[in-house]
Amino acid sequence: MTRECAVLLPGVCAALADPRQPGLDDTCLEKLLDWFRSLTWFDSTVELVQDNPCLTELITSVLALQDPSPSILSFTLQLAGILASSESRFQHLQQEKLLGRLFGREGPRGGAAWEDASVRSAWVKGVHSMVHHQPALLFLCSTGGMDVIFTLQGDPSLFVASAASQLLVHMLTFSLESEISKTLSTKDCDWPACAQMIVKHIQESLQSSSASHMEQSLKLLSSLFGSCFGSCYAAWTEVLWLDIAKQIESFLLEETVQAQPLLANLLLNVARSPVFCGTEGSFWALLTSALEHLTPVQAGPLAVGLLKLCKCPQDVRIQALTVLLQPMDCILRAASQPLECAGLLDESVSDPGTVESLLSSKKTCAGLLCQTLAHLEKLLSLKHLRVDLPCVSLLHSLMTILQFCNGFLSPTSPLGSTISRNLINCFRVQKSALDVLAALSEEKDCDTLIGSLFDVLLAYLQSPNTSPTVLKKTFQATSRWLVRLQELSCSNSQWQQTEKILEDVFVVLQKRLCSPCWEVRDSSLEFLTAMVKCLRGQKEFRQCLLSSEVLRLTENLLEDPESYVRASAVTAVGHLALITCFAPESPVTENQYNKESIVAKLQEILSTDSEGFPRRAVISIFTKWLREGCTGQLEDTEQFVSRVIQTVERDLDWEVRLGGLELVEVFCSQTISQLSQCPYAPVSSAVTSSTPQNELLQVFCRAKLFGFLFGSLCDCDKPVGQRACDVLVGLRGHFYPVSTLENPQEIEDSPAGRGIAWLQKTLRQGSLAQNFPTDGAGGVDFQDPESMMLALGAIDLLELHDELNKSSDHVEESPQSLLQDILATVGTIEDNEVDCY
Repeated sequence: MTRECAVLLPGVCAALADPRQPGLDDTCLEKLLDWFRSLTWFDSTVELVQDNPCLTELITSVLALQDPSPSILSFTLQLAGILASSESRFQHLQQEKLLGRLFGREGPRGGAAWEDASVRSAWVKGVHSMVHHQPALLFLCSTGGMDVIFTLQGDPSLFVASAASQLLVHMLTFSLESEISKTLSTKDCDWPACAQMIVKHIQESLQSSSASHMEQSLKLLSSLFGSCFGSCYAAWTEVLWLDIAKQIESFLLEETVQAQPLLANLLLNVARSPVFCGTEGSFWALLTSALEHLTPVQAGPLAVGLLKLCKCPQDVRIQALTVLLQPMDCILRAASQPLECAGLLDESVSDPGTVESLLSSKKTCAGLLCQTLAHLEKLLSLKHLRVDLPCVSLLHSLMTILQFCNGFLSPTSPLGSTISRNLINCFRVQKSALDVLAALSEEKDCDTLIGSLFDVLLAYLQSPNTSPTVLKKTFQATSRWLVRLQELSCSNSQWQQTEKILEDVFVVLQKRLCSPCWEVRDSSLEFLTAMVKCLRGQKEFRQCLLSSEVLRLTENLLEDPESYVRASAVTAVGHLALITCFAPESPVTENQYNKESIVAKLQEILSTDSEGFPRRAVISIFTKWLREGCTGQLEDTEQFVSRVIQTVERDLDWEVRLGGLELVEVFCSQTISQLSQCPYAPVSSAVTSSTPQNELLQVFCRAKLFGFLFGSLCDCDKPVGQRACDVLVGLRGHFYPVSTLENPQEIEDSPAGRGIAWLQKTLRQGSLAQNFPTDGAGGVDFQDPESMMLALGAIDLLELHDELNKSSDHVEESPQSLLQDILATVGTIEDNEVDCY
């Protein structure tokens, strides 16, 4: 603790203990606790409380209050726990007889203050902070604290109940630390005293007739096995599991047990423990039984978790996959008349009638399918899935679900008719199915169904009943499958099928671009952009695009009344220009006007659009064009960049200004590589000795880059200043690869010296110099190569870089500032207006 803080602390403690003072803001109290945590984290000595007796005086004063406020009592409980986290300070507080009055029987847990959830929560947090040494553990066990914690597991406040459960996990783990080096036998071991109390409580609760007690213990066990306990204490993990395994097995077999939903999470956490690495043993048999006896909704999370485990035996893995596929299998069988393809499964893990009844119910059908589809999407995203998915049948099932949802399939079986009625216009299921459909585009086995698949997708794209959110998902799935279709047509020469599908897609797209719903127009533009990104190199795609009305309609949407649509239109037009204007094979005569027209339109949006989204999109597209070399020869690019940054530097949106700096960075990098004889050759530090260096500076000055960059250093939005500094540091590294100018006097004596000195002084003011003059008002000519060379060498850009990267509240965030804020706040009758960082 600094001397300044030690001087301020007694006043703060006195104010906190004074009941006449108004209550402090909870944020201030929390920050104060954070400070004490940081003080005690690296210092376990008793001096903190001995040298600052005001801390124990604060605790004593609060305990003496007849009716302390819940916030001050909560603060005191947590502070005492933090201070007692080291054994020496614990003993000191014990000698002062304070800990018993806070955490013992005579503490607040027996009074009216205990009714406040914040006090109970603070008691638990204080104990958690304190229990980092054996005396604290013994103190808690001997003062009835364990029973309090067991009771708080079922607290009506979820925050308190969760904190109590976490505390028990910590206490059990901590109590075993001294035993970890002992060799244990699963038949003969003695739990340490505290751990024994917790384990006994768990066992009794599991056998209790109280459903809530049973659930609390299952949650506690799940947290235990899911924490470091399960991985660091292998022998104890096995001992604990053997103690409860029979009871867990009985829960699985008793269908009336309400706690069954908790069993799946518990079993999965146990399975993740390294104790059960072997493929033999009763544990995996229990998991098999769980997959069989839990309901499909309960077994789903367990099944997908097991499939992600490396050590899961293959037979259990196959059974887990079967559980996930049962609903999809039921859909296929219910829809086929007669059965066109085999179902997904040869046999079921559990009774197929259970899944059928869930899918037949309006209440459970969508929920089961959405859960199943989410699990399948997760599996398809895995790089190494250790079991084969029946992708063709799965795709059949997905197409069937989507046809049920839009009413395009009318099954003859009673079960199929019921399921189709349950799913009609079910947006949740449609979105989930389309997500899995998109993921399946990576699987090579599904190529035979691609024609039928596009029939389903096009039906959704064409239907007026498709909701905007489902349409967006359909567009996303369609773009993924169009890429797969293109790969397939290249290898199999199926040009006609590809061309027909693309023509149909563009017909639908034209219609959707004219939709009265702005979300639909926006999704359509995003879809178009995605297609251009993936397919612009394909001849069939370009032909279909150029023969459609899509180009004209997209350009019209640059004037859409909705700013999101205008922004998406800018992005789409920018990507389309790579085909229509900038591609080598573009017909120059008819596209030259288009190129100039498009550039002019986008520049107009950049300078006049009232919303930030379209302007951000323009600067992003201009940067993309520059990266891809679309802006012509160096002279053309120089003029283009100059015009853009002169517009951007006046923009009120900091993200647009930041985009302008990215454009400048790309331009600098490309210009340096073009004008340098060899990009890897060392560069002389003397500007006069290198013609390319002179030429570079002239290009940058003509483009008015330096005024923009130095002005951005003083931007009121820090990310802009940071990016500008990064660019200037990079330029300085190019022009001065060895060091900065060695003799500062040379700068002062030069004609530009006074201007450079002014510039350095202005930059030190940072964002206070927001109205930064870039027209030479400070005696600096930002378009003079010699002056800019001197500026790059003289100004300490690295120091400026460090300043810009400091937290904006690095001064105000100090503990001293916090204590001063608290002292300034107490005693006032106005509302607390302290700015506690």
